[in-house]
Amino acid sequence: MTAAPVRAAAGAVSGGLVAEVTNLHVGFTRSGRRIEAVRGLDLEIRAAEVLGLVGESGSGKSVLSLALLGLLPESSQPRTSGVVRVAGTDMLTASPQVRRQVRKDALGAVFQDPMTSLNPTMRIGRQVAEAAGSGTEALRLLRAVGIPEPERRLDSFPHELSGGLRQRVMIAMAVAGDPALVVADEPTTALDVTVQAQVLALLRRLRDDVGCSVLLITHDLGVAAQVADRVAVMYAGRIAEIGPTPTVLRAPMHPYTTGLMRSRLSLTTERDRPVETLEGGPPDPSAPLPGCAYAPRCPLVMEECREVLPDPEPAVGHDDHLRACLADSSRVVELAAPPRRADVLPSPREAARPGEPGLAARVSGVEKTFRVRAGRGRKARLAALRRVSLDVRPGESVAIVGESGSGKSTLLRVLAGLETHERGDVTLGGSTRPQMVFQDAGASLTPWLTVGDLLDERLRTERRPGGGKLQKGERRQRAAAALERVGLPAAVYDARASELSGGQRQRVALARAVVVPPDVLLCDEPTSALDVSLAATVLNLVQSLRHELGMAVLFVTHDLSVARVVADRIAVMYLGRLVELGDAVELIRAPKHPYTKALLAAVPDFGVAPPQLKGEPASPLSPPTGCAFHPRCPLATPDCADPGLDVPLERLRHGAELLADGDERRVACIRPKEL
Repeated sequence: MTAAPVRAAAGAVSGGLVAEVTNLHVGFTRSGRRIEAVRGLDLEIRAAEVLGLVGESGSGKSVLSLALLGLLPESSQPRTSGVVRVAGTDMLTASPQVRRQVRKDALGAVFQDPMTSLNPTMRIGRQVAEAAGSGTEALRLLRAVGIPEPERRLDSFPHELSGGLRQRVMIAMAVAGDPALVVADEPTTALDVTVQAQVLALLRRLRDDVGCSVLLITHDLGVAAQVADRVAVMYAGRIAEIGPTPTVLRAPMHPYTTGLMRSRLSLTTERDRPVETLEGGPPDPSAPLPGCAYAPRCPLVMEECREVLPDPEPAVGHDDHLRACLADSSRVVELAAPPRRADVLPSPREAARPGEPGLAARVSGVEKTFRVRAGRGRKARLAALRRVSLDVRPGESVAIVGESGSGKSTLLRVLAGLETHERGDVTLGGSTRPQMVFQDAGASLTPWLTVGDLLDERLRTERRPGGGKLQKGERRQRAAAALERVGLPAAVYDARASELSGGQRQRVALARAVVVPPDVLLCDEPTSALDVSLAATVLNLVQSLRHELGMAVLFVTHDLSVARVVADRIAVMYLGRLVELGDAVELIRAPKHPYTKALLAAVPDFGVAPPQLKGEPASPLSPPTGCAFHPRCPLATPDCADPGLDVPLERLRHGAELLADGDERRVACIRPKEL
């Protein structure tokens, strides 16, 4: 991004602030209930800073962002009080015309799913030009946010771009008006780690080169650590803790922040124990708060906490580090180092069923292509899977990782029978079909059916051990047992998906999958859209179900921290092919393939800016010759582009088998001595 004079005072409220929120209350009416989303919040956003806003789903983060943008939904009958001042204008009391002008002159917005913000019928160049004022300026902005071949992208439609490129287009539009503040609401949640690193680097450049403030809303503490100057932790519509990023994340002073930190996965998280989770859930937003909202879940709760609603006050010795907690800070510090837990998961080999011979699933030389549009009136063949081979043992868990477009989800859909393949063989062991759990549980649950109906559908063809179909009462008992197994109360049986939280819907999806225990459970990014505590809960649930039922699990994820915890082995995919396969711990400890190394390097870590993997994945419509990764590989030589390498993945150059490293590791690379 071209450097420009830092205009720290532009659009400031007062004292170097671009936004100031004072005693904000926001309530809605939903289904006849009065919901209090924000309850007396105070917050300042300073000029030329990145403020990270973290917290669980339902804490009020997105409602705060909509209040700052003046976009609170009128259909929900919002009730507001307090002050939300942006660039000198109160966005709560200003007229719609004034709010629109402030959004044009001083605000930019980047949302989680750019497809909900971009017009699918308009070309990218026209959309950016509308925000920038001219086609020339649109081209400059696309080039500034790092979009490759921006001249060609001007004529593209949103669906023709990858998720990372669409998010860059949104950032270009957000900064087109030279705003004082950009509100970025979960801009990296749906992105893989390499694209996430690129987007975070771009947000840092907004601050450094343009002097633009950024409010970064995220549920990933590692993401906040990468770019935020300060971090604000939000819970039940209030600020629980706020301060400089290193201070808050390395020495948290609120029990809730400590709980979030302990729930966060890393590449060193213990594998033989359940992931740490926050007990309980957020409070009912329709109920009053007589005291601290976190008291029912807090390990340090005192009687006073249930009666007094604390306001953020400076922590001892830290004027810029505020916390809303009555507990002594020394007791909070002790929470950061919990004693070693006694609960231990079975080892991977104990989880398997050694008495059962054969394989749970075998994929051998599978190819899958799709017919897609490649321009006006033209069709092309997209190679989603290219000679993929993988064996899965009974009771084993295999994580499949890679960037978007690598073929991970397509492989699962082929195994589930949801897609047909053109070449190769798919062999399934056992007597039951694989069951699949999708990323968006809400979209996979029929909205007009109750939870009981959803589970009953799978049980109607089940038979008793002695013969005969299950009767209605027996099916209800089996369904209730499945709900109990995933930690849901019996009352959920009569509820519909729309009446449940995101975490509850994901549990229902798991209950439906295992109500008739499958031999293979297929999980497609089931935790990517969940906050850290809910994600940890779902991972623990998948692990416990796997051990209890003895089923094999294939778990697609773009998070290598998740892969390390949930899997016995990790399979790395790139552009429709497997490039590395091996024991999870060993692969994370000593990756062999350059692509695996790049994925690991991009995992967010506190205080360390990840290196960026150069370039974007090649188009599967025209993959490179030879090794598909060679255009981005730091070790590539002309030999890597040799068309002779474009052979089935089981074999490499000169017909040699995949290069073996020990009994488990396999690497698809022609330069093994340098890996």
